Amino acid sequence: MNTNSKKNRIRILREGIDRIDRGFVGLLEKRLRLAARIGALKNRSGAEVHAPDREQQIYSQLAKYRSKLLMPEDLKNVFREIIHLCRSTQKKFSVAYLGPEATFTHQVAARSFGPAANYTPCRTIADVFKAVEKDTADYGVAPLENSLEGVVHETVDTFTLSEAQIVAEHIQEISHHLLSTSGDLKKIQAVYSHPQALAQCRRWLEKNLPGVPTYPSASTADAAVQAAVDAKAAAIASLFAKELYHLEVAASRIEDFSKNLTRFVVLGKKAPPKTRADKTSLLFIIKDRPGALYDVLEGFKQNNINLTKIESRPSKTKPWEYIFFMEFLGHVTDAPIKRAIARLTQMCTHIKILGSYPKA
Repeated sequence: MNTNSKKNRIRILREGIDRIDRGFVGLLEKRLRLAARIGALKNRSGAEVHAPDREQQIYSQLAKYRSKLLMPEDLKNVFREIIHLCRSTQKKFSVAYLGPEATFTHQVAARSFGPAANYTPCRTIADVFKAVEKDTADYGVAPLENSLEGVVHETVDTFTLSEAQIVAEHIQEISHHLLSTSGDLKKIQAVYSHPQALAQCRRWLEKNLPGVPTYPSASTADAAVQAAVDAKAAAIASLFAKELYHLEVAASRIEDFSKNLTRFVVLGKKAPPKTRADKTSLLFIIKDRPGALYDVLEGFKQNNINLTKIESRPSKTKPWEYIFFMEFLGHVTDAPIKRAIARLTQMCTHIKILGSYPKA
């Protein structure tokens, strides 16, 4: 095939792509108009615009499509942006998150609500809860659990005092990078990061920066700010933070274990609709008597409920009194769960349901 023939063939193929793009734009406009009509109906009925249950349904449908060229995750990434665009025709959300900019929580918030939302960084996790409670934000995003270090205690403790509830969850893969102004390991005399990030990189730090002190920060992004103003300091943070704060990578992927996932929760005021794959979170304080915890767990076993987590925390109101944080599969309106919670209520001095929401 000569050069002119190749050029003509490429031109014909590109014209085919252009026709597909025009058709795609037309279909996207139709989808946007339908989304706007749904938004108007939701507005009149008082229904929530943010519908994590509907998103999960769309992603589940996409996973069923068979394609030789498109992986399910590719389709999900494309449709996530389409969903964000369509949702923006219904309402522009305000979202509070643990800041400053470039924290992992910020990344999850942006992935959940898209570029059209208004984002407010908060200094602490408690401030994220307050923003939702006081209606200065429609939703909040906070870290709840890391696959290596366990639950984020500040988040669980804040739930005991807050009226905000969990309306969705997202799981984010966490990769930690050591960032500094120079990118030179030899110049680093202090390392800053969030306590969870420091713990997740403990072995690497001991091996590669022995004797270099570490200091806790309110967030990984706060640590990046510190590294940006101190040439002798480094931060454990994300590549997102590297770009935002103009830092260099001194070492990549320094987490001690590669399977490092963090679960984030979306906080709101209205419970989402029930789906076919829900999770429920709650807090409770049991009466102080022998076998009390066994009896609580027995009730869930009898009703064939799959417990996914149970952990205790000091109540901070009475010495040696503990609050249990429990999660299980299913929705609070399911008959077996209603029976188990009714039994639980009889055995507890306090119980608080944190939410039933689509399982990530």
